[in-house]
Amino acid sequence: MTAVSEIVLPVTFETLGLAAPILEAVKAAGYTEPTAVQLRTIPEAIKGRDLLVSSQTGSGKTAAFMLPALQKLTLQHEKPGRGPRILVLTPTRELAVQVTKAADTYGRNLRVKTLSVVGGMPYPLQNRMLKNGVDILVATPGRMLDQMNSGRIDLSRLQLLILDEADRMLDMGFKDDLEAILAKVPKTRQTMLFSATIEPSIVRLANSFLHDPLRVAVDTAQTRHVNIEQRLHFADDMGHKNRLLDSILGHPDMQQAIVFTSTKRHADQLAQDLHGKGHSAAAMHGDMHQGARNRTLQALRRGGLKVLVATDVAARGIDVQGISHVINYDLPMQAEDYVHRIGRTGRAGRNGIAISFASSRDSHLVRDIERLTAQKIEVSVIEGLEPKMRAFSKPAPRGARPGGGKSYGKPSGAPRREGFGGYAKRDGRPAGRSPARTSPYAK
Repeated sequence: MTAVSEIVLPVTFETLGLAAPILEAVKAAGYTEPTAVQLRTIPEAIKGRDLLVSSQTGSGKTAAFMLPALQKLTLQHEKPGRGPRILVLTPTRELAVQVTKAADTYGRNLRVKTLSVVGGMPYPLQNRMLKNGVDILVATPGRMLDQMNSGRIDLSRLQLLILDEADRMLDMGFKDDLEAILAKVPKTRQTMLFSATIEPSIVRLANSFLHDPLRVAVDTAQTRHVNIEQRLHFADDMGHKNRLLDSILGHPDMQQAIVFTSTKRHADQLAQDLHGKGHSAAAMHGDMHQGARNRTLQALRRGGLKVLVATDVAARGIDVQGISHVINYDLPMQAEDYVHRIGRTGRAGRNGIAISFASSRDSHLVRDIERLTAQKIEVSVIEGLEPKMRAFSKPAPRGARPGGGKSYGKPSGAPRREGFGGYAKRDGRPAGRSPARTSPYAK
């Protein structure tokens, strides 16, 4: 596997080698300068290279693979048939819809047939659309394999295979489905694999199905989330969490929020409770019918919904630029999920706020997140809602400088816990973190 050497990066889409109809569509969509991942992948993809790309959600990776995919469709050496020339596999229905929308946007000036094959869509409708032929097929692994096994998808003329968010597909248990699909695609196809992280499982997958891939690792603003302010609130119990949440959702700076819970049942319950308190809130999780999920997403995008309470899988692939806050009501069990969660805000260069609630049992989760992101999460308190647990009873030194970011007033006497995520005492002061600060959400 070859590594990326020094590359002279072009600065406009015009210099990437894209056809005029695609450039016109990109310009009409309002894009003028390619992102880092687009700069480094599009020219190589147009050359026909296999690519292994690590890039975070929100970095422009969809265009990074869709633009060269459309470029391939402008070439005239296609085989006859009705099967797809481009196949994009995604972990969720929502992400598949997002990718399909991007294909329609960038391919608006081309005669391209695009189709999503995902769970939740009736089989008869999918079957009719497949029978009419397709150029770009976007699919989730399970439904794709079902249609292949039924003989309704012919992959004989496939030229390009794209695995989007491959790490999430493996996490969701699609490994066997992926291997079954990959075993049936033409060996002469080009393959592009995108993943937020390049872990051993991804390397093994790449070694099995990519041919001498160019490895591209893009360290974007979203990778370290420099445009997202991260805060940590200690919570005594669920009642304390609810009061913190009410205060945050009631703040004038809060435009729209995604609140993450650990279970589907809790997502339903919390959304119902918030709705009862007067918040425009709804839940989203894997047990919901596709129609209900689509209506909820449309309400979120149109601004009719202020708070979406979601589980990790349901929120994957949601791209709504109006999300000002992500709130981890329950911390994720995997640190990688924290990165994906908070990436729902701060989209397209905007600033965002990510707030996490932590109890005394969550110290290892916080440490895992900080180790993965190489960043400390600043501790905040809301005046009148300070934690009362004995574990957090040590006050922060008065007069100390608030750590990083914007100051929201004098340092509070917020309780602090020793030994929590780097809080060991040193010379009479907590080490490893700045003092807790007063949150702007204090009522």
